[in-house]
Amino acid sequence: MAFTPGILTHWPWECLGNFKYVIVAPFAIHSIYLYVVGSEDRDLGYLAIIPFMLWRMLHNQIWISFSRYRTAKGNNLIVDKSLEFEQVDRERNWDDQILLNVIAFYLANRGMETAKNVPFFRMDGLIYAFLLHMGPVEFLYYWLHRALHHHFLYSRYHSHHHLSIVTEPITSVIHPFAEHILYFTLFAIPTLSTTLARTSSIVSLALYVTYIDLMNNMGHCNFEIIPKWLFSIFPPLKYLMYTPSFHSLHHTQFRTNYSLFMPFYDYIYGSMDKSTDTLHETSLKKPEDIPDVVHLTHLTTPQSVYHLRLGFAALASEPLTSKWYLWLMWPLTLWSMILTWIYGRTFIIERNTFKKLKAQAWAIPRYNIHYVLQWQRAAINKLIEEAILEADKKGIKVVTLGLLNQEEHLNRYGELYLERHPKLKVKVVDGSSLAVAVVLNSIPKGTSQIVFRGRLSKVAYSIVSALCHKGIQVSTLRSVEYEKLKNKLPTEDCNNLALSVKSCNQKVWLVGEDLTEHEQSMASKGTIFIPFSQFPPKKTREDCFYMNTPSLVAPKIFGNLHSCENWLPRRVISARRVAGILHALEGWNVNECGDTIIDIDKVWGACLQHGFRPSMTSST
Repeated sequence: MAFTPGILTHWPWECLGNFKYVIVAPFAIHSIYLYVVGSEDRDLGYLAIIPFMLWRMLHNQIWISFSRYRTAKGNNLIVDKSLEFEQVDRERNWDDQILLNVIAFYLANRGMETAKNVPFFRMDGLIYAFLLHMGPVEFLYYWLHRALHHHFLYSRYHSHHHLSIVTEPITSVIHPFAEHILYFTLFAIPTLSTTLARTSSIVSLALYVTYIDLMNNMGHCNFEIIPKWLFSIFPPLKYLMYTPSFHSLHHTQFRTNYSLFMPFYDYIYGSMDKSTDTLHETSLKKPEDIPDVVHLTHLTTPQSVYHLRLGFAALASEPLTSKWYLWLMWPLTLWSMILTWIYGRTFIIERNTFKKLKAQAWAIPRYNIHYVLQWQRAAINKLIEEAILEADKKGIKVVTLGLLNQEEHLNRYGELYLERHPKLKVKVVDGSSLAVAVVLNSIPKGTSQIVFRGRLSKVAYSIVSALCHKGIQVSTLRSVEYEKLKNKLPTEDCNNLALSVKSCNQKVWLVGEDLTEHEQSMASKGTIFIPFSQFPPKKTREDCFYMNTPSLVAPKIFGNLHSCENWLPRRVISARRVAGILHALEGWNVNECGDTIIDIDKVWGACLQHGFRPSMTSST
């Protein structure tokens, strides 16, 4: 929102939320009807409006994903500052301008005789459109843009756009409604002129709008993509095409580089930033980041590909949940699964900063289902092993194994890789010690009895052992778990271990993801379920409280955190991921794999010292 919002700030269909596309449904249905029934009013251009809208959305999404991937790598980065959730929320309505254009195209087609039955292609119309853009559009935009930086208009409208210092491709279209009307009027000069002159065509209109989208997205992508040699070969090009670093200076300096796509008028009127060429060169020379810590995760559900930071920005900024409209995208979802399978190697999904530390998240291109298939274990282990070796080669200090990448049956909590490569310099961490510490410190003070139910693991054994040693009675619901725990615990601690197969009055349950609905029904009202597993159990009780899986709230100085980690709330990250960061910050020269558990109190103390706090969020 602008500093002091003016009139026509909000979009007319803002109240409709995700259902705003219903306003174009009548036009879409009408165009299809006319074309199918073979009416004399059949019009290919009228029919093509919706497919063109979908193309524009896809085009923008490609830029979003590509830009986020490149900025995660860090090479050619222009502005190295943090991008936060506030900006993602502000920019989630980037498709409103596409909707505005669609409505305008429909109304023009129905209301103007010259807009009906335009030919598929005419070269003269395409040439006229771009000449009109180079002339009046660029000139008028330059002065409009300067006017929008006047205090009166800036505070009421254009300041909304400039709240984004670290730009993303979709930042280019984030403006109040009134401002978009002005831009639409400008860009209508070539399209409307060629239409009135009967020289327009479907291709010329599509190419011109695609050109606008392309340049808008490129100019706001926050990494330099235009090579220097391009301007050396054809020097006049520097006046006809801007670069991402050119426009980035406008967002950091504000009073320079006003031009739309062609810097010509900035040169004429003396508003060109003097550091433009220097920033372009230095950005091109910036190498790829070498992080200190890498968190190795993987895809979970088929729809989780959209939830990645590289996927849909709005979805990535919220905890992972199933959305109804994603079921309509199953063909694309299936294709993405095939692509990740073919790609066959880890890819960078996130880049963070914390104090002097650089961190990245890498994803294994496999889903939960692959980890339960025995014939896939060798392939998954190979992918994890290659990622660890790559990290070791790059000089990365720590690699943490997230989610199922550390399963005992898969690689014995990472010990397999140390056996194969005993000379590894990079430290491999499964984060179990911090996960144990988080769970233990999530239990309400004064608790004397606890119910335990879940698949036994390294973390589970350590938690139960610590509780029994403190004198807290731990009741298990299954005899198999009871016997295994009894055999594992020291004799003196077994007195605090009990078997309970009936309804339980204990108010605290430590649970795994395999907690069943029947078992949850045994709990009394108001019970607190605290997961110790990597994945949360399915919630079936509305009168109980469900805590997050072992996780921590990141300090405010934890930078570039603008996407949610799987199902966790905003700014909450898994304990396994934090464990690697602590390893690097504290300089612990040990691997945390196999049966190794680091001193719990030591790990918890370091966690609090560096500003991480327990995630107390729960839901009923």
